[in-house]
Amino acid sequence: MGYEGDTDRTEHILRRGHAVLRREAEAILDADARLGGTFVEAVEMILDSTGRVGVTGMGKAGLIGNKIQATLASTGTLSYRIHPVEALHGDLGMIHGDDVILALSKSGGSELSGLLPVLRGQGCRIILLTARLDSMCARHADVVLDIGQTPEACPLGLAPSSSGAAMLALGDALALTVMEVRRFTPEQYARNHPGGALGRLLMRAREVMRTGSNCPIVPEAATLEDCYRAILAAPKRAGAACVVDPAGRLVGIVTHGDFFRLFCRVEPLSALKVSDVMTRNPKRVSEDEPAVEALRIMQQYAIDDLPVVDAADGATGLIDIQDLIARGFVT
Repeated sequence: MGYEGDTDRTEHILRRGHAVLRREAEAILDADARLGGTFVEAVEMILDSTGRVGVTGMGKAGLIGNKIQATLASTGTLSYRIHPVEALHGDLGMIHGDDVILALSKSGGSELSGLLPVLRGQGCRIILLTARLDSMCARHADVVLDIGQTPEACPLGLAPSSSGAAMLALGDALALTVMEVRRFTPEQYARNHPGGALGRLLMRAREVMRTGSNCPIVPEAATLEDCYRAILAAPKRAGAACVVDPAGRLVGIVTHGDFFRLFCRVEPLSALKVSDVMTRNPKRVSEDEPAVEALRIMQQYAIDDLPVVDAADGATGLIDIQDLIARGFVT
């Protein structure tokens, strides 16, 4: 195809992009209009299952199934992937009779048509996402979810595009509805994402704070020598010590910076009380607050060590900026 100039080419590209997005959006809206009782059955089937959810599909449908399986797993539904051909060559051993199978096939006549009867024979219940409700695969499914038959966005009308968008959206609707009905919590979600940015947003201060011997805590009556020895005794390099009253409540903090500032004083330092030099009423964070709140405080006030307290204001830990950096909170 020829173009008279760059402007014509640019306009054509943008028109094509808009057309694809709109066609795929239409496919999702069409699937939404078809949502009904079978969707409820599918959700209840997964919720009632004592096994896992096996997700399978061939070609592009299989790739979309991989993403749906990942969403199921990360939102609290035990799940795994099955390749239809490999399943018939030994991988059936991973499938149990109490599993629910989520199968994806636009035509309903792919290699899945040979696998689904075998799975039914093992006792599995089957949910099928398809555009053909009268297909061979549909005959072997317990629940059939209709993705509709919106024309593909592909200029040739061949490459799976609109159908893939509808499958993905319907699979997400299934996974996320199960998640909500199960009352899957942010804390549970964070446990499934310990290394990701989403997990860090949900991580609590108690999960990153230093405790025990790595969190020096001294009484108000302690001397600076006692305080310094407590800091040195920490197995991990400690940059500060929390100071507590007789009830264990946080009343102050002594940092390395406090020691450096005292070098200019004339009188002997070792016998000074920590109460004479500590920062009183220091910034702190509750152990139940998000770790990102601890980071915000430390950045706002340019401090490297932040005490962590419980509901009674008792000192329970210490957050070092280096620990947050190591966990990816600071880049």
